[in-house]
Amino acid sequence: MTMSPHSRSVHLRGLGRLAAEATLGVTELVEALHATVAAAPAPLGALPVAEAGGLRRVVYASVRGVTRLVGGGLDAALAKLAPVLGELPPSPRRDALVAALNGVLGDHLEKTGNPLAIRMRLRRNSEDLPLDRPAGAEKPPPSSRRVVLLVHGLCMNDAGWSREGHDHGAALERDLGLAAVHVVYNTGRHVSENGRSLAELLEAFVRESGGPPKEISIVAHSMGGLVARSALAAGFRAGHGWPALVRAVVFLGTPHHGAPAERLGHFAQAVLGASPYARPFAHLGRLRSAGITDLRHGNVVDDDWADVDRFSRHGDARVPVPLPGGIEFFAVAGSTAAEPGASGARIPGDGLVPVASALGHHRDPERTLAFGGDRTWIAPGTGHLDLLGSPEVFERVWQWLAGADGAGSPRSDGAP
Repeated sequence: MTMSPHSRSVHLRGLGRLAAEATLGVTELVEALHATVAAAPAPLGALPVAEAGGLRRVVYASVRGVTRLVGGGLDAALAKLAPVLGELPPSPRRDALVAALNGVLGDHLEKTGNPLAIRMRLRRNSEDLPLDRPAGAEKPPPSSRRVVLLVHGLCMNDAGWSREGHDHGAALERDLGLAAVHVVYNTGRHVSENGRSLAELLEAFVRESGGPPKEISIVAHSMGGLVARSALAAGFRAGHGWPALVRAVVFLGTPHHGAPAERLGHFAQAVLGASPYARPFAHLGRLRSAGITDLRHGNVVDDDWADVDRFSRHGDARVPVPLPGGIEFFAVAGSTAAEPGASGARIPGDGLVPVASALGHHRDPERTLAFGGDRTWIAPGTGHLDLLGSPEVFERVWQWLAGADGAGSPRSDGAP
């Protein structure tokens, strides 16, 4: 039967509406991560609690509102949003909106050349580090400082490390003399793509800084831990010099073996796709970014996704990527239980990442990450985002890094 022009236009409008609703649905999923799962205000702890909560609502309402405004086309929505954001001066509100949008649709933004796609860069004291000086330009004086590199998680940016009046990076700089450098990146890209970009960026950093830092420590939250592992693998594979400077890596709530939240969404999509009548609705889930689907099992390298339809139903086919030697690795798992005990076998996770995944445990010995018993810790009564503002978590990170770098310097707040 031939479809009339009127019917075709109705169907096109309907498809456009489905695309818009899919964007809204994924946006609400990420908002739930920040609001429902975390039960806390948006990750901009420098703001008062009331204002931060309002900021979170503004950020996600803006994503939903712009999508509804155009009534369809995702690209049209983004085209409307890009110039508006481009005209705004840098601010926590603008940066938080762009970071959330990149987490949800960042791979699409990059593929379409959308100016809202975040370019990976290093930042210090809220300023970009200039690593692309013209040939012949004077380099800064050699750096003798020890650096702590902070790698944020999904839909976040460098401001997200400041939470409830605390910032792990600033506190480590104060107490251990580590120069805090933040990585800002498009969390919607594949983890391995970001890992490769980070490896190249760090190689430029150690060359362009006028002399490599004495050593590098890494503190990574959530997805950021997968990106850090991927960067190390890429750096060693490429023969870069910066991995030799890395002395310690601390993972905070990293889904080394995946996050059930993504797997549950994937399972629902697969069930819908099994029926020809429900299949069109299953396609709505295909707007999830590559970064989000990488969290299903904890993808780290290209081979984990290169030959697999990321929206098809499949098991864990990852290539085992062990922790490299010569670096001290540590892991913190959050748990909603007030007293999790000593074993992570049946302990609830942080609301997003299971304890076993955060600590690298796996039934397959080849995939198990060998941290060592004294290099893992379960933070009781601590949600996923609360790992960023917990004094107890910071105390553990401080102890590990003080021992790893041999500083052993006293805490500036008088703690032993």
